[in-house]
Amino acid sequence: MKSKRIVVIGFVGTQLDGGKGGGRWEKWRPTVALTQHEDLVIDRLELLYSGRHGDLAELVGRDIASVSPETQVTPHQLQIADPWDFEDVYGNLFDFARHYPFDPDNEEYWIHITTGTHVVQICMFLMTEARYFPGRLLQTSPPRRQTIGDAGSYALIDLDLSKYDQIAQRFSREQQEGVAFLKSGIATRNARFNEMIDEIERVAIKSKAPMLLMGPTGAGKSFLARRTYELKKARHQLDGRFVEINCATLHGDGAASTLFGHIKGAFTGAASDRPGLLRTAHKGVLFLDEIGELGLDEQAMLLKAIEEKRFLPVGGDHEVQSDFQLIAGTNRDLSREVVAGRFREDLYARINLWTYELPGLIDRPEDIEPNIDYLLAQFGAEHGQMVRFNKEARARYMQFAMSPAARWVGNFRDLSASMLRMATLAEAGRITDAIVQDETTRLQRLWRPYAGGNIDQGDVDLDAVLGRERVAQLDLFDAMQLKAVIGVCRQSKSLSDAGRKLFSVSRSVKEKPNDADRLKKFLARFELTWDGLQQTG
Repeated sequence: MKSKRIVVIGFVGTQLDGGKGGGRWEKWRPTVALTQHEDLVIDRLELLYSGRHGDLAELVGRDIASVSPETQVTPHQLQIADPWDFEDVYGNLFDFARHYPFDPDNEEYWIHITTGTHVVQICMFLMTEARYFPGRLLQTSPPRRQTIGDAGSYALIDLDLSKYDQIAQRFSREQQEGVAFLKSGIATRNARFNEMIDEIERVAIKSKAPMLLMGPTGAGKSFLARRTYELKKARHQLDGRFVEINCATLHGDGAASTLFGHIKGAFTGAASDRPGLLRTAHKGVLFLDEIGELGLDEQAMLLKAIEEKRFLPVGGDHEVQSDFQLIAGTNRDLSREVVAGRFREDLYARINLWTYELPGLIDRPEDIEPNIDYLLAQFGAEHGQMVRFNKEARARYMQFAMSPAARWVGNFRDLSASMLRMATLAEAGRITDAIVQDETTRLQRLWRPYAGGNIDQGDVDLDAVLGRERVAQLDLFDAMQLKAVIGVCRQSKSLSDAGRKLFSVSRSVKEKPNDADRLKKFLARFELTWDGLQQTG
């Protein structure tokens, strides 16, 4: 097998590679010395230099030709004005790498990081680590005792080799710590939720783009938004505050004033200037919960603020600036709101880059137990008393919590309130079977208005859904059953939610119930779809 040609890419060392007269051969010069190793043949040296060091690059090229005539030296002038300016150096190296004709099938690339400023060396490392330079890092060192003709030593660093796994493991541990932080240390077991948190951790550290958190009330959108902010702040990603507002509380003219501020005299009652929440969140995070409740005018102003980082306060003639990261929350399907004309399409497109749907508690039954442990530990830390279930009480509560009778309408808010009540009533820190029995009765009473058993079929017009001819071909049994199913679908937030209501008994005996798939197949018998039913509802 033919060996690959060795190609070195490196900067000329303005100090180390320099020298005049014959005396320059009496010192170690890293770029020249690299070609003096008897056991190494450098086929080509891509010698980078900034504009004012062309003469030195030419001298180094001549000296290499005298000691290693088989090495081809190709000088490259980079337009670096300041070798200590990170943006200037990285930009020039990026342009060089983008246009360089790399041929990894026939050539092996070594990236020399011994010469150049510290900024140059860091940029060379980053370019190699990101694979813009598809090679290995090369470090050269002088001989221990200065001897004429001693080339010193060299070492190759392959960032892909297992010997550098410890470095990679540090980043892995840091990511794991970030994920655990976002979950508050709760050992969640739901695979879908854990995968989502893994990605949010990576996005939070690398991106300042808007983030959209979808999910039902109480699913943890506000909690996750704040933890994301705290993670970014701990990693020095931002300096500002976490500012939160529920857009459902913003009404009329006060909505724009609350968000964008106003100037004195802008309207009756505006006795002084008000900065507004967007400016308060400068260099921080603005969490707009229930963003779907914003009016269209406020949506237009928000879009400009996100894209341009500037906006007009109410009544103002001069724009103000605020560089914030937006995290939005909603329990609505914003795509449908766009179709209905209640949400701006351009704003939705802007905030829909990183979208995550938080599953409700009923979709994460395996996470009920670790959240119970977390909530009880939290109660104990706040009140200075450890609270635990006795064995029978825990088994009774878990059986109820994971049964079809537990609706968890408020999701984790319901669970948190339930734990708080039982922990408060626990004598000597023990939650007994009697306390659990009273609590489950209380929860069932609270959820009674949300029971899906009483379905009003009177509003279901099968003729409008299927057409009169098709309805005439149905047995009365099928027609009554279909009307009941459509009634449940129209009272449900999602296909999965409707499926859980319809199959609440049979799903309990299945190891992996797929209610949505069962419902989808039932509707398909009548050539119906979930989306189609929502449009005809």
